[in-house]
Amino acid sequence: MISSADRAPTPLPAPDEREAATGDMPPHEFRRYGHQVVEWIAAYFARLADYPVLAQVAPGAIRQALPPPPPSRPEAMESILADVERVLMVGITHWNAPGFMAYFGLTGSGPAILAEMMAAALNVNAMLWRTSPAATELEQVTLDWLRQMLGLPQEFFGLLHDSSSGGSILAALAAAREAIPDLHIRQQGLAGRPDLPRLRFYASQEAHSSVEKAAILLGLGQEGLRKIGVDGAFRMDVGELERAIAEDLAAGLLPFAVVATAGTTSTTSVDPLPQIANLCERYGLWLHVDAAYGGCAAVVPQIRPLLSGWERADSLSINPYKWLFTTLGGSVLFTRKPNMFKSAFSLVPDYLAAGNQEGVVNLMDYSPALTHRFLALKLWMVLRYFGQQGLAARIHEHIRLAHLLAGWVDESADFERLAPTPFSTVCLRAHPAGMDDENILNSLNEAILNRINAAGRFFLSSSRLHGKYTIRVAIGSLRTTEDEVRHLWHELQQALAAQRDRPSPASPLAASQAGASPSMNRDLAYAGAGRQPASSAGADFSAGRGKEQAG
Repeated sequence: MISSADRAPTPLPAPDEREAATGDMPPHEFRRYGHQVVEWIAAYFARLADYPVLAQVAPGAIRQALPPPPPSRPEAMESILADVERVLMVGITHWNAPGFMAYFGLTGSGPAILAEMMAAALNVNAMLWRTSPAATELEQVTLDWLRQMLGLPQEFFGLLHDSSSGGSILAALAAAREAIPDLHIRQQGLAGRPDLPRLRFYASQEAHSSVEKAAILLGLGQEGLRKIGVDGAFRMDVGELERAIAEDLAAGLLPFAVVATAGTTSTTSVDPLPQIANLCERYGLWLHVDAAYGGCAAVVPQIRPLLSGWERADSLSINPYKWLFTTLGGSVLFTRKPNMFKSAFSLVPDYLAAGNQEGVVNLMDYSPALTHRFLALKLWMVLRYFGQQGLAARIHEHIRLAHLLAGWVDESADFERLAPTPFSTVCLRAHPAGMDDENILNSLNEAILNRINAAGRFFLSSSRLHGKYTIRVAIGSLRTTEDEVRHLWHELQQALAAQRDRPSPASPLAASQAGASPSMNRDLAYAGAGRQPASSAGADFSAGRGKEQAG
């Protein structure tokens, strides 16, 4: 029961204070600052190459530059924007930079950024058709366009999640679990059920870590995932997969799914999808294909044979923000069995009941999330702005650049590739003649990578392939040109020469002076000091609220 005290209104501020204390930013202010922010973004892109790609700050530096207490009074927008430039920009790793080659290219293209602004202004939640008919239907149309561009069958139903690792793969495995007949896991769960055999699914040792996390989240445990070995090209060993399924069945376990990968994270290898699909059909297992990166390349018709067999999957995931130039967020899940997703996730409380509406799709019924952002808007704008021909041309160019670098590596006496290059990622290491100690080689390549990242023009990442420290070069930015790739190759050679010509007691090459190749004796200059952060990107902001200004 609500008391009279609970009903008493809070005293209102004086009329002259009330206008400032309530409501949003006035339209004329929004227009002014909106123009200013767009100008800042344009200036940032114009000077992007001037920034060190990898943030050159120590841990805690940004936190220390901000005041511990929250703001108690309103602050001027000029001050807030100034702190973006003065405090935050020095701690940004620039994923949009032409030299960002550490991970799969997240190019936030112009049309995607503009779409993000519009989606934020509309701020819709397309959980039900009626809560945003346009967002719901645009998503269905846009994903069908994408399906056609990728050459996938017409029966695939599409849905957008925020990410593949946090949404699409988890949802696919939940649907696969729901598809197991007569277990009623949605209603009865997994715990305390002597009638329920232990569930098991399979992925290769090169599968993304999100697959293992999904096993944890679904209550299957890490042991619920059996990792299958790979062949010399880092593809799932299908013979080992079949033996594992047979062994688990004999041991009383219940296999229910396989997660195959089309473009693994470390090497971009593609699992033998037709053979895996055959096994899944034979044993009645759900096949999910994680094509988060490699699937994007199917917009190039000539690339599609690499992905042969993915059209037989029960579900597959593709991340347009990895290689189709949308901004971060928006993983596409395609499935030929949407009813299994609806069986796994549909739960309609009274406050969301919308009645029977013929032909209506309520997107909340097909995923664990209730909130469904207007992610389709940016994909729709990107597909229209570039078109399939434009997208294909850009992806084809990235593959060409990767093959160009791979060719230089193959021709070099001092470097070698450690994996095939089916797409646009090159896995390499320095391996000078006469140096065969793996520990020394690992230390050498780690030093080369650290030197290049500290210099500022490039940001590369590493992995380990069969225990070998591997430098990964992932080409996928709209801003990466052949000149950038040539300069990277030059820096790799310079970094190796610097390790050879300036040995210290700690240098990995100090123990391998004898027998070094002639090319390592060149005295090449190396700009090891690194780039200095670029100054203001062009916005005319006043001084902001820094830690030293907090009162």
